Amino acid sequence: MTRRHAILPLALAATLTLAACGSDSESDEAGDHGHDHGSGSIDHPVAVTYDGGVLLLDGETLEVEKDIELDGFNRLNPAGTDDHILVSTSEGFQVLDATAGELTDLVFEADTPGHVVRHADKAVLFADGTGEITVFDPHGLDHGEMPETETYSTPEAHHGVAIVLENGDLLTSLGDSETRVGARVVDADGEEVARSEECPGVHGEATARDEVVVIGCEDGLLTYADGEFTKIDSPTEYGRIGNQAGTDASSVVLGDYKQDPDAELERPTQVSLTDTATNELTLVDLPASYTFRSLARGHDGEALVLGTDGAIHVIDPETAEITDSIQVLEDEWTEPIDWQQPRPAIFVREHTAYVSDPENQQLHAVDLDSGEITATVDLDVAPNELSGVLHSH
Repeated sequence: MTRRHAILPLALAATLTLAACGSDSESDEAGDHGHDHGSGSIDHPVAVTYDGGVLLLDGETLEVEKDIELDGFNRLNPAGTDDHILVSTSEGFQVLDATAGELTDLVFEADTPGHVVRHADKAVLFADGTGEITVFDPHGLDHGEMPETETYSTPEAHHGVAIVLENGDLLTSLGDSETRVGARVVDADGEEVARSEECPGVHGEATARDEVVVIGCEDGLLTYADGEFTKIDSPTEYGRIGNQAGTDASSVVLGDYKQDPDAELERPTQVSLTDTATNELTLVDLPASYTFRSLARGHDGEALVLGTDGAIHVIDPETAEITDSIQVLEDEWTEPIDWQQPRPAIFVREHTAYVSDPENQQLHAVDLDSGEITATVDLDVAPNELSGVLHSH
């Protein structure tokens, strides 16, 4: 059953194309042609994409348990259950039962599938090509069927993001195919309760302690809490924060930080820490650059940045000091110009950080408490996207 809510009328486009963060791309028709490497369920599965498919690995041993052929450039997002991952394909958001090692035929159809946000026991899917938003309880996937969904539409299609709050209100980005300007919040009846157009170039979303929602801007951040938007300015004239990592364990949100609006590809060496309790934004200098796949949060709220020096830099969010640097990759690396090309990535679950190494075709598991590499696997392919099952909070 699907319930539709028109924030404003929207005509659905007929052509399905693959999502891109900051870029347009296409994908070929996808299919499931899996090859078993093991039997039974996969323990705490981790998933990596490669050019032509998705590998599913045991989260403890990193043994490859399943190789699923899937054409095109595909993206991964935890669905918010112990078993499922959403794969952005040419058709939409396709459900991968990672524990069973099966790419199911369940698809949330979407023109240009974009951001997936998990919050308040809801998964929220944003279709960039139409501005359509799909909301569902991810645990409904446990029954092997399509769950009941609610569908909303934004005034204009754009590369956007949306989140459902604990009280049922829906926060969505504002923009069109040319520009993105801010965000708005509507209640369960579709009535607008808050709006801000003080966030040029909206990109990304995170949630901090006490359900403070953070949206990235080209000149800082926009926060939403207690029914009001607040703008936090960058310390430089142009200071783009387009990727964020938040956690319920901290009021501080980790973000990237770019200062050159004219750069073809800026390789920043500073990250931003924004305390949503005080609205203070602090820049932290790193010994290396990083990419949009470099940001994560630890179990206790520590800020983690995977640098091009091959180390995970651990930052105390309260003091903004680097407290540790865990060397994971032997070689330094350089971010490729094409954002779809593989580069090292980090995915964190509980006390373990998973780090991919496309150049050497490896994946590592790191104990964040001890700093020890607990497992390494040699792959037959270069890993690209990296994710895994991740229980919804």
